[in-house]
Amino acid sequence: MSDKGLIILAAGGTGGHLFPAQALAEVLVKRGYTVHLMTDERVRDYGKNFPATEVHIIPSASPSLSKPWLLPARGLKLWSGYRKAKAIMKRLRPVAVAGFGGYPSFPPLFAARSLGIPTLVHEQNAVLGRANKVLAKRVDAIATSFETVRGLPIEADGKTIFTGNPVRAIALAQNAAPYRDVLSTGPFSLVVFGGSQGAKFFSDFMPQVFAAMAEPTRQRIQLVQQCRAEDIARVQAQYDQLGIKAELGAFFSDMPKRLADAQLVICRSGASSIAELGVIGRPAALVPLPHAIDNDQLRNAQSFAAAGAGWLFQQNELQPDDFAVRLTQLMSDGATLMKSANMALNHGAPKAAENLADLTEKLARKAR
Repeated sequence: MSDKGLIILAAGGTGGHLFPAQALAEVLVKRGYTVHLMTDERVRDYGKNFPATEVHIIPSASPSLSKPWLLPARGLKLWSGYRKAKAIMKRLRPVAVAGFGGYPSFPPLFAARSLGIPTLVHEQNAVLGRANKVLAKRVDAIATSFETVRGLPIEADGKTIFTGNPVRAIALAQNAAPYRDVLSTGPFSLVVFGGSQGAKFFSDFMPQVFAAMAEPTRQRIQLVQQCRAEDIARVQAQYDQLGIKAELGAFFSDMPKRLADAQLVICRSGASSIAELGVIGRPAALVPLPHAIDNDQLRNAQSFAAAGAGWLFQQNELQPDDFAVRLTQLMSDGATLMKSANMALNHGAPKAAENLADLTEKLARKAR
């Protein structure tokens, strides 16, 4: 363990929670701290590059009032996670614990609180998540990704700090990458991605959009698109028939570089996507995940669009022919795209990881 001490980060095992935690870990390690991660089994998919000395899988569960018969079993699992996290913290003596949402952050944050260890939570979205809403009443500090966040409890008054949403070093390396001018008749670089919950929609929808476009416009497109593995062959066949140059993949490890090369992005509006678009500076057509809990993606997209950085489209209102017309308009309006790219940069927070590290260190000093 380093002389500065150990800091534990607690996060749900999805990219939306783990990526900002990873960004903070990268800064803390550079500053001389030892970092451990407490999370769930999904870390095997999303946390492969996480710079933690140790990763602790902590039992957790999501309480569901709509299924009350599951509450006893899930409560026991959370209690088991709390006991495991507390035992680990008693042994390791961390100087601070930072949570990033998701119910896997519950047991570590409650354990740290019971031991008198300074705690904070970071909220990635423009609306406070359910887990963070409970934790916000008990932690020492609340960091936010947006200047305005819905759902903050009264207990958050005086301890809420806007830091921005940290992005990983791989994304920060593309900060303010030069935006290529759009030529009305030249190639047009388009990136489409939707994450684990959105790729299926775009795989079904975008071929219909391109089919509705005029042939000369369609031939300009140079496409990178994320698809589920089982959809790639089907979508590729459709694009081949349409004569579209497309690179499809289930996962792109260099997605920030792909975004930097894009002239327009079409995607969902998860917190990490919005953060990386802002840091890199790319205009985006945003299609929030419908029926998301607390409408977090909708609120994120509204913030990005209100800043002039992109355009919001509701999935249940989208029609292929109409979207083809709008996409054609954007592809011929380089001035608007360039302006939106600059507005995206204004919306971004490239110093977010440093800001959050400053806040974490401030709490750590209290412990020491």
